[in-house]
Amino acid sequence: EWAGVPAPVRGRVIASIGRLVEANAETLARLVTREIGKPYAEALGEVREIVDTCDFFLGEGRRLYGQTVPSEMPDKSLFTFRVPVGVTAVITAGNFPVAVPSWYLVPALLAGNAAVWKPAEYAAASAHALYRLFTAAGLPDGVLNLVLTDGATAYHGLEAALGEGTVHKVGFTGSTEVGRRIGELCGRHLQSPCLELGGKNPMVVMPDADLDLAVEGALFAGFGTAGQRCTSLGTVLVHESVREEFLTRYTRAVTDAVIGDPAGDVLCGPLLDERFATRFEEYLGWIEPHHRIVSGPTGRITPDNPRRNFTGEGGLYYHPVIVDGVRPDDRLFLEETFGPVVGVTGFTTLEEAIGLANRPGYGLSSSIYTTDPKAAFRFRSGIGAGMVSVNNSTSGAEAHLPFGGNGKSGNGSRQSGVWVLDQFTRWQALNWDYSGRLQKAQMDVAEIIPDLDFRL
Repeated sequence: EWAGVPAPVRGRVIASIGRLVEANAETLARLVTREIGKPYAEALGEVREIVDTCDFFLGEGRRLYGQTVPSEMPDKSLFTFRVPVGVTAVITAGNFPVAVPSWYLVPALLAGNAAVWKPAEYAAASAHALYRLFTAAGLPDGVLNLVLTDGATAYHGLEAALGEGTVHKVGFTGSTEVGRRIGELCGRHLQSPCLELGGKNPMVVMPDADLDLAVEGALFAGFGTAGQRCTSLGTVLVHESVREEFLTRYTRAVTDAVIGDPAGDVLCGPLLDERFATRFEEYLGWIEPHHRIVSGPTGRITPDNPRRNFTGEGGLYYHPVIVDGVRPDDRLFLEETFGPVVGVTGFTTLEEAIGLANRPGYGLSSSIYTTDPKAAFRFRSGIGAGMVSVNNSTSGAEAHLPFGGNGKSGNGSRQSGVWVLDQFTRWQALNWDYSGRLQKAQMDVAEIIPDLDFRL
């Protein structure tokens, strides 16, 4: 029934969602901060992303364009149409508990699909609030469905739904490990999921870079949201000629940054959940004797391990960590570290930097700081990441650009912008023959014979 609602009318529903979110922005942002510990300024930006997404897609209700295609035969017309896939299952992480779900749900609903959404358990309150805003916009009952459960139960439910044919598209944001399992499951049922997975995002600092700007970008990318973004900075690749100066400035910036109550003016708050804290402590175990920790204390911030006057009460607060001397074969270089730790590695040529940037096999986001256009474009053409920033951090998506990765970061699918519509629609071809006779394609085709032996 929802697919039968005219697309421009569905677009008006999306517009209403955007207005409702905008009217409730501060309340929703405060809930996100309270639930997962994201600094309020970041949470407010996340809510703004929903509004931007709705503002973009409300017009797509009038632009779900197909094509009129010329036929090779007379009295025959060819057409293409975008049609909804059916029911989409959306499974999202909790580090962006309201923005990332909107990247799936808004285009899926706009295109005429129904959706079943399973958010992260530790962000259920934020998810339920967003669900209420969506349904208040006038979605008919049953078009958007919220399922609150754990990951294992969701996987078994998804397996059953795919087996019985009641789910026709899967969207997943989360770890590479779980993404592989979902990809395998969907593949068995001849489906191609929309996967947005982890990252080991590199930032290249060239010798001509504005170092203060690079430090600012590395600070936000590495430690914003306590390093718990899929686009968080993994390794800074610094030209040897500016390596020590960059490290000095970066260390100073991290040392001066405020960590604490996310309701205040802080760089970052606590880790999202106990499971992430446990895993982050495992990552700290990857620090080896040949590494040099330049940022000071490591581990959980406690009265016995304070950060200046902050003793970490009330949350899973951790010291930000900069590790210099990371080598290309180190686990700290090769694997995603979901939390506040950034590695630093030197290089001597841009080609070497590109090779190092691609080595871990992820391909989500990347960044280069340079004033040389040749270096910027050479980096863009050589890097395997789906997203490239020049003189900006590895974090910072916009609603009208394709978001997504390659390699270990995803299967090439994209969220955001018009590109995501290819995930939630299927192309249907129509040929209409009004000649009154059977015309056989590639057989009953008028042929014009050229004189290929002609010469001037």
